Amino acid sequence: MGFVKEFKEFAVRGNVMDLAIGVIIGGAFNKIVTALVASVIMPIIGMIIGDVNKFKELTVGGIEIGVLIQATLDFIIIAFVLFLLVKGMNRIKKKSEDVAPPPEPTKTELLLEEIRDSLKK
Repeated sequence: MGFVKEFKEFAVRGNVMDLAIGVIIGGAFNKIVTALVASVIMPIIGMIIGDVNKFKELTVGGIEIGVLIQATLDFIIIAFVLFLLVKGMNRIKKKSEDVAPPPEPTKTELLLEEIRDSLKK
C-alpha cells in the first residue's frame, strides 16, 4: 500500500499537475498555430508564388519542401509565443521579488546583533 500512496502523492503534487496542464494547453495551442499557418499564412505564400496546392506539393529530390516550410513556420510561431510568455512571466516574477519586503532576522541574528552592539559599548 505504501507504493500506491507514494505514487498518489507524486501525481497530485503541484509540479506534476502544472506540467500536465501545460502539455494539454500546448497541444491545443499547437492546433491553433497549425490552423493559422495552413489557413492564413500558407495561402498568402501561395498567392505570392501562384498556387497554394502547388506549394504544398513542392518537392526537391523527394523531400517535400512545402510541408517542411509549413512545419518550420509552425515551430517558429510556437517558439516565439513561448519566448514572449516566458519573458512576461520573468518580468512579473522580477516585479514581485522587487516588492517583497526583506525577511525578518532570525533569533540567532538578533542575538548576534545584541552581542555586537554590547561589544561596541
